[in-house]
Amino acid sequence: MQMNRRLFGLGISALALSACSRSVASRLSTDAPDTLPPDLLPAANADYDAWVAAFRARATAQGISESTLNTAFRGAGFLPGVVTRDRNQTEFRRSLEDYLSIAASDERVEKGRQALARHRATLEAIEAESGVDKEIVTAIWGLESYYGERQGLIPVISATSTLAYEGRRGRYFERELIAALRIVQNGDIPARQMTGSWAGAMGHTQCMPTVFQEYAVDFTGDGRRDIWSADPSDALATTAAYLRRHGWTRGLRWGGEVGYGEPEGTIIQPQDGGPRFSTTSNFRVIKRYNPSDAYALGVGHLADRIGGAGPLRGTFPPDEYGLTRADRIRLQERLTARGFDTQGADGVIGDNTETAIREFQASQGMPVTGTPSQDLLRRLG
Repeated sequence: MQMNRRLFGLGISALALSACSRSVASRLSTDAPDTLPPDLLPAANADYDAWVAAFRARATAQGISESTLNTAFRGAGFLPGVVTRDRNQTEFRRSLEDYLSIAASDERVEKGRQALARHRATLEAIEAESGVDKEIVTAIWGLESYYGERQGLIPVISATSTLAYEGRRGRYFERELIAALRIVQNGDIPARQMTGSWAGAMGHTQCMPTVFQEYAVDFTGDGRRDIWSADPSDALATTAAYLRRHGWTRGLRWGGEVGYGEPEGTIIQPQDGGPRFSTTSNFRVIKRYNPSDAYALGVGHLADRIGGAGPLRGTFPPDEYGLTRADRIRLQERLTARGFDTQGADGVIGDNTETAIREFQASQGMPVTGTPSQDLLRRLG
């Protein structure tokens, strides 16, 4: 599969450039800024300006009009924070248990059920046309942009031109930039409204410009393929079209937890000692959207939960600190009750919990490590 077929967005898997996003923290988080940080605002860069001047000739040779170039680059510029983020990606290291706890959190499940109810007629029409289950489409929407709430604020022209100029993957991102300019020239969206992730993924389901060109659907019939607006219809239909064209089988489940009525298929156990899953060809189609097993399981499990299923029945082994998920939840609850707020009790040890642990340890004269332990849980009562 060529790179431009794989990059659909930039939000979940940290494994590689893929059909979906890369940073678990960014796309699975429920937090998003209302404004861009300073490093994601245009900064003076004479070399970038010279690159853009040379690029304009290459773009014109590929059919991009002078007026489109003028409009698209008005206000665009070099974004230093985009380069920083591209160079400082870290490998995804969370356990599958943590991943699924975030991907199918109670809040994400409830919001997904509400989103499905709100857009049921549209999702059922998309399912009838494409064969892709409405719950699967809704789950991808939930993981990629938190049901449209976290689409990204970074101008796509600035992001893709910055990465094309920077050069580490210059040819790839120049193709994405040309595709973004074609989208503007086609009238799908004005350049100033085309925003997304730091690497150019756009809209409700975080579609890269080249993939938008090939798969985007005008489901509403208004003459525009609009994956950004408050109406998610075109974006959801685009996601279903992508899955269908990559081999989705109508009526076949993605798989399920082994021992609980799952369909026959390939058995996987992504986390040692954790639940096993039987997966079908549709699971592999989800992986064309993003090649991570964790992502595909997140989509499948969240889809099941949105459809009314309960949590996984199997258990995961204790973590490296000897704590089960129930232990970690108790730890978070007790820290918060003592005035060291962990910002929720989901059993996932993240930055907020580590900060709370450090503050508690400091208050007790303990070594300040920020790491959980059975001893810490006992000290908290």
